[in-house]
Amino acid sequence: MTPTFSGGHNIAMKLPKAQFDRTVAFYRDVLGMEVTHESGDAGGVAEGVAQSASVRFGPVTLWFDRVDNYAHADLWLELFTDDVDRATAHLAAHGVAVQDELEPLPSGMNAHWISNPVGIPHILRLPDDD
Repeated sequence: MTPTFSGGHNIAMKLPKAQFDRTVAFYRDVLGMEVTHESGDAGGVAEGVAQSASVRFGPVTLWFDRVDNYAHADLWLELFTDDVDRATAHLAAHGVAVQDELEPLPSGMNAHWISNPVGIPHILRLPDDD
């Protein structure tokens, strides 16, 4: 039986340090979107992320993650499935390998990192595994 897949609620734009403030200001000041979450070095961000902010972007949350060792911006997507193990096996059968080395996952989260054919990372997880 083929697992189900659907887009998640989160999109992450991984940004170099030099582009972070300007990018957040674009969405906040130019587009007029409310920045709903900001955190920095004091905690509350994923490992490897120095600073984070987010805006509501239609039905999803668009996260801006400052990653100081990045040279260019990357877009990361969230992909929900009803069964992570079955989905991982299905993807492997189609030549899509798990890439959990991309970024550490939160402890205890049933998820894996994968990439689409052009290298855009996706977190593959259960919808209720926050």
